[in-house]
Amino acid sequence: MNSQQKLDDYQLCIRALSDRIVEAQTPIRVLDAVKWDDGIRDGFLKAKGKQPPAVDRDYYLSRPLAFDAAAKKLEFQNIERDITRQLGQFNPVGQIMRRMCKEYRMVIRMLEARGTEDFGLISQELYGAASDAFHAGDPTLADLGLMLSDYLNNIAARGDLEDEAKTLGASDAVNILQQRLAGVFGDETIRVFESDGILADAAAGADYIKIRSDARFNERDVKALEVHEGLVHVGTTLNGLNQPICTFLAKGPPSSTVTQEGLAILMEVIAFASYPTRLRKLTNRTRAIHMAEEGADFLEVFEFFREQGYGLEGGYSNASRVFRGSLPTGLPFTKDLSYLKGFILIYNYIQLAVRKGKLEQIPLLFCGKTTLEDMRTLRKLVDEGLVQPPKYLPPQFQDMNALSAWMCFSNFLNHLSLDRIEADYANIL
Repeated sequence: MNSQQKLDDYQLCIRALSDRIVEAQTPIRVLDAVKWDDGIRDGFLKAKGKQPPAVDRDYYLSRPLAFDAAAKKLEFQNIERDITRQLGQFNPVGQIMRRMCKEYRMVIRMLEARGTEDFGLISQELYGAASDAFHAGDPTLADLGLMLSDYLNNIAARGDLEDEAKTLGASDAVNILQQRLAGVFGDETIRVFESDGILADAAAGADYIKIRSDARFNERDVKALEVHEGLVHVGTTLNGLNQPICTFLAKGPPSSTVTQEGLAILMEVIAFASYPTRLRKLTNRTRAIHMAEEGADFLEVFEFFREQGYGLEGGYSNASRVFRGSLPTGLPFTKDLSYLKGFILIYNYIQLAVRKGKLEQIPLLFCGKTTLEDMRTLRKLVDEGLVQPPKYLPPQFQDMNALSAWMCFSNFLNHLSLDRIEADYANIL
């Protein structure tokens, strides 16, 4: 309350509208709404992967949303109307908030369409499609997935880069992460604990990271969790919660997912926490989504993952990520494209910021759940005092000297022809 008492009328107006968006989106939990329950998995495994999962439109209708969809869409429409009435059509922060309202209405439409073709079509509007190009004439995400797979196959053919043994249990990972994150955020800020209720090895919340109780890790896995879940996902949430006016930055609509996952993968790379097996997991997801977009059904995508070395349960788990919310013969849920897509877009953004001498904009990627298209506006909002710079930043983004040097070299290297270099190096490599 003390911080709000210091705000002027304009700032209080923005804060009130922002808080309404935060409150309105609270019951919308996309992943909970689209996931398949254990009974679907058990039935598929019982059939030894020979029959498609028993999921149809009625399955989703039997699992109602946690909110009244029509009322929730109207709520966002009313907020959007009040933003225009109170801030005007061209107010910068108002434009961001109106776009968020539109996105959340589209999310609700997507969830209403679970088990129909519209689900996949709206997913592509929100998260993109594997056939999307980064720029006119450039390769697509599907092309990137295939290209990276070729590189990874060349690495795997060596036979001497085996993954480190997973000698750490969940309790070990919890203790290591708790200690490392306490050094960055303070002893009481982030809780790390074991959980039986998650499918992934780990999951991040607003101020916590859950570790699956039966998961196994190596040192590199723990480092990846530290930078991916801790420094990026939890860190940006805490920075968003630290905003006294633009509180919406603590919550991310789908457009911020690309930024979030792109930052997380970039952090894995520059912290030397990534490795070929991890990268192959991301490329496989991209390739699988593209297969489904091209007409492959669940069993075909499942077999693709089996060919990549996954067992029955692993193949099901990965294929179900592609078709959750949809049907075993439907269009895919494309959220998992955010990892590679986000990495490329974020990397390009940082390169260009260095080239143009706009280093001050790079840390603002972390001031909350940001979206790339808003970065210029966020810079202005920081100057106006409406947005606070990030309180928590990964070490790699605190050191603009080192990051700038790296990106300067990267900018130059982009102008070289790798095909020409390969021909020139043929006699020495």
